[in-house]
Formats: sequence, structure tokens, C-alpha cells
Amino acid sequence: MRLDSLGKAFVLALALTLGAAPAWAAFDLPELMSLLAKQKSGEARFTEQRFVHGLEGPLDASGTLSFDAPDKLVRRTLSPRIETMAVEGNTLTLSRGGRNRTLALDSMPELLGLVEAMRGTLTGDGATLQRYFKSTVTGSPAKWTLDLVPLDSRLAAQVRSMRISGRASDVLALEMEFVGGDRSSMNITPGAAPAATAPAAPAAMAPSGPPGRTTP
Repeated sequence: MRLDSLGKAFVLALALTLGAAPAWAAFDLPELMSLLAKQKSGEARFTEQRFVHGLEGPLDASGTLSFDAPDKLVRRTLSPRIETMAVEGNTLTLSRGGRNRTLALDSMPELLGLVEAMRGTLTGDGATLQRYFKSTVTGSPAKWTLDLVPLDSRLAAQVRSMRISGRASDVLALEMEFVGGDRSSMNITPGAAPAATAPAAPAAMAPSGPPGRTTP
């Protein structure tokens, strides 16, 4: 056999070997959930802008967020006004101006879906996410994006999509598009919340209502 024939045979054998080898698995939802589940609690600061159709300029809010696995999530808005939203299990408690209001999440399916989007992501609960959303993961452990499209018709009537992005086990941003054209963008900075403030949870989770000039 001539040398060039041997070369061709070698190249062909190499190609067949590589073609038979299993491809590296893409970064997917189970892998992301496993990564996120390693962090059992956390605190962070957030800044949020909500863009409301018909209003000039965004509505700004800032404060702190915290969570404790498996189901406790708290948001404390410090600006433009102090307000706390705490979720634990099926109970939502809103506090503002010295007054508290307690609600059952399962009585508000659209709000429950939003809570579970954040709670499921922060705790690495992929089964819960897939119950409420069509989930798509892109990127790598070093920089990932989780796109969520509501499956529940009541939630889909209000929210078009959600995009959560992060690095390793840290959630760094939450973007939401609402039916009708409104949208919100939250940037999250992991780290201890200021000592003088209580823990916190996502603005997008507030019960829906007529938009005002400021966000909760």
C-alpha cells in the first residue's frame, strides 16, 4: 500500500473513532439545579427598574433579598419606601407602615407561579420550575441563563417570560416581560445585607394592580 493510501486510511479510522465517541453533554437544567442546590441560604442587595407603558423613564426600587431553603424568601424594599414581603411555605406576609397583611399563595395562582420561579431557582428545585414553566438553560456553570415561559394560563395572562442569569450558585439578575409591554430588570449583588435592615424578596412578586409612579 502506498504512503498516501496509508495516510488516507489513518484519517478515515480517526474520523470513525471520533464519530463513535460520545459528545460532551451540554450544560442543562439538572446540572444547573444541582449547582444552585448547594447554597442553602443567602443574602443580597438588589436594584430594580420597571418600565411601564405610558410613563416616562423607569420606576426605581432598591433593597435587600434573602432566602433560606427549602421555602423561605424575603424581600425588603428600602427605596422609594420601606416595605417587606416574606414568603414561607404557602403564606405571604406584606408589611408596610406598621401594618401587616397575610395571604395564602394558592389563592393567587399567578402570584404563586412568580414566587416559585424565584424559590425554585434559588433552592435548585427543578421539578417545581417545570411544573409552572417551560425551562431553557444556556451557557456554562461560569455564566448561565435560565429562560422561563409560563405554562399556567393564569400566569401567562400576565407574564410573557422571565430570564434569570447568574454565575455558579449565585443568581445575579432577573428580567421579566409582562403582557402589554411592561418589563422589569433587577440586578442582584450577593453578599451580606446591611446590618440595620431585615432580609428581603423579588419586586416582581408583588400582587398585580394599577401601576403607580413608584414600585413596591
